[in-house]
Amino acid sequence: MPELPEVEALAQFLRDDAVGAVVGRVDLAALSVLKTVDPPITALQGRNLTGARRFGKHLAIDCDGLWLITHLSRGGWLRWTDNPSATPPKPGRGPLALRVHLFTPDAQTPAFDLTEAGTKKRLAVWVVADPQDVPGIARLGPDALEVTRPEFGEILAGTTARIKTALVDQSLLAGIGNAYSDEILHAARLSPFATASRLTPAEVDALYEAMRAELADAIERSVGQEAARLKGEKRAGMTVHARTGLPCPVCGDTVREVAYAERSFQYCPTCQTGGKVLADRRMSRLLK
Repeated sequence: MPELPEVEALAQFLRDDAVGAVVGRVDLAALSVLKTVDPPITALQGRNLTGARRFGKHLAIDCDGLWLITHLSRGGWLRWTDNPSATPPKPGRGPLALRVHLFTPDAQTPAFDLTEAGTKKRLAVWVVADPQDVPGIARLGPDALEVTRPEFGEILAGTTARIKTALVDQSLLAGIGNAYSDEILHAARLSPFATASRLTPAEVDALYEAMRAELADAIERSVGQEAARLKGEKRAGMTVHARTGLPCPVCGDTVREVAYAERSFQYCPTCQTGGKVLADRRMSRLLK
C-alpha cells in the first residue's frame, strides 16, 4: 500500500509537472471508485490545476478550489503518460480506474491515470469543495511528519493499544502503514507488542526520532524516482518488512513474521524483543 513517503512523492511530482495545466476530459473507467456525485466529476473540466498535497495517505489535487482526492488503497498508483490515447477507455476489468487529460502551458497534452491491479477496485476517488468533506481525512490525527515530540508522547500515553497498532491507526497518527511501522519499530529497537502507554520517555524519544528519520529517508528515495513515471521498489531500502527468513542487516538474526487477519508484520528478535520469538496467530491465538 502506498504510505506517506510514496504519496508525498506523487504530490511532489504533480507540483513539478502538472501545476499550471488545465484539466481537459476526465475518463471514468471504473464507476465503483467514485464516492461522490455532487459536484460531478465533469466539474473538474476546464479548471486550472493549481496544487497537489497529501493528507495522511490521501493524495489531494487542487483544481482551482475544487479538489480531486484519492486514496490508493493496497494496490493503487498514479501514473503519468505524455501521449495518452484520445479514445475514451472502455469500462472493464483492466487496471485503469480514472484518467485525467491535461493541457499544459507549452501546448502538451499529457494525462495522469489512477490505476489498480486486480479485478476488485479498492481505490477511492472523491470530488469535493473541501478536503475535510472526505470522511477519511476528517478522521485523521496529526501528520506523522508534523507532530511534535510532546504531542507524540500524549498520543501514545492516551492509548492502551500495542505500539504497532497505534502507529498505523490513522485517527491517532496520519500517514504510517504496515510497512513503515515495521521499519520504524526496528530502528527504535522496540517490540511491536509493547503497550504504547507504557513506553518510557527514552523509548518514546527513540521511537519519535526513528519515525522522522525513516519517513524522511523514504521520501528522499521516492521523490528521486519521479514516482508518477516509474513506480519505485518500496521494499528496496527496508531492513525487516517483507524480509521474513532473511538475515537482519543490523545483527544477522533471522527476520521473523507474525500474521493476523489478512496482514502480517516482520521484526528482528535480537534487535527488538531481547531474542524472544513472538507467537504467531497462525500457530496460536495467544500472543505473549
